[in-house]
Amino acid sequence: MKTQVEEARDGNATKQMEAVAASENVDIEILVSRIVNGSTVIMSRGESSVGIGKGLSTKVNVNLGTSSLKINVREEIMKARIAQKYGADTITDLSMGGDITGIRKSIFGNTSLPITTVPIYQTAAEKGLRDMTLEDILRNIKQQAEEGVSSFVLHCIDNKILGKLKKGKRIMGVVSKGGSITGAYMMINKCENPFIENFDEILGILKRNDIVLSLGNTMRSGCIHDGRDKVQVEEIKLNVELAKKANDEGVQVIIEGTGGHVRADRIAEYVKFHKRMSDFPLFVAGPLPTDVAVGYDHIAGCVGASLAVGAGADYLCYITPSEHLGLPAPEQVREGLVAFKIAAHIGDSIKYGPSERDRNLAGKRAELDWEGQMSFAIDGDRARELAPDEGPCTMCGDFCAIKIMKEFGACNYTA
Repeated sequence: MKTQVEEARDGNATKQMEAVAASENVDIEILVSRIVNGSTVIMSRGESSVGIGKGLSTKVNVNLGTSSLKINVREEIMKARIAQKYGADTITDLSMGGDITGIRKSIFGNTSLPITTVPIYQTAAEKGLRDMTLEDILRNIKQQAEEGVSSFVLHCIDNKILGKLKKGKRIMGVVSKGGSITGAYMMINKCENPFIENFDEILGILKRNDIVLSLGNTMRSGCIHDGRDKVQVEEIKLNVELAKKANDEGVQVIIEGTGGHVRADRIAEYVKFHKRMSDFPLFVAGPLPTDVAVGYDHIAGCVGASLAVGAGADYLCYITPSEHLGLPAPEQVREGLVAFKIAAHIGDSIKYGPSERDRNLAGKRAELDWEGQMSFAIDGDRARELAPDEGPCTMCGDFCAIKIMKEFGACNYTA
């Protein structure tokens, strides 16, 4: 089986490419060329294909999964269903407690979206930080690949980067769980990064299964007073180098960056720096432009994500109200997802201009057509709960501005 990159190099438009081109209204030949150069990837699972990258709408990922302290499989299934219902483009299962393989199987069984994992999570959870081996790590990657996972996150820091980290002055240090586990493995075993040392073998696994490689953002900032430092820049350079090698081998790649906590005035600058370094799709977690929105981090993250998308980010990882506090409840997954779908929409309006969706909703609002408005709203269910059945809203009642101006013929509302 050839990968999407290999098919594109042969000049072939696969059914996945055709599906993405149709849904995004982009020229198929342009899409094929972008898959060849790596600026666009297609993440697939079964009949579901999601295009991420240059010239496409910004996509939103939902994280879910158990922890070592909270294992509720029923809730994780509910979260997965909510993610699909309210428009997530992809799901990442970060489970680290309970029957992790079984949980992943349940999520597969309750959704049709592409699924991403961080394979070292399961290895660390089942074997322990001090006892896991290279064989355990590679075995887990192979097993998950065979199960049909669509994308893997690998954290590819090296010892040079870890050495610079120790000399640096950060308030929050490393806040990436996958990156910290990988770094701990390297320090415990006094070795180089297992993903880098075995990169060719791992690329072979990814290539055989056409799995998208997502290069993790270990050195992201954990607070806005930890600005971009040498280790962040070194990680970006290393990720770009690895991404180019993967693309040369026919493996699709996404690079994670500008995530975590970033001052609002620096978000656009950091995203543009990434884009100058490479044109691979940029995946951003957040970013949070403030540290004091605890309990409302989905709102703060929505602000940061809008700025990031407007500057060129291609793919967002949502944040929920529970960020920094605990695993989100199912309803908080919905809140976080909707906030980040709003962020993606606002950011795309900066990148590509206002959408027809906004115009269409405005037309329905001018007509006082509530059901019509709901059909264009990002979360029509929530809007429907708050709206009247007919007539003006209860805020204005009989003194609705639109109604008054229509009555006296002062405005010509056109949908």
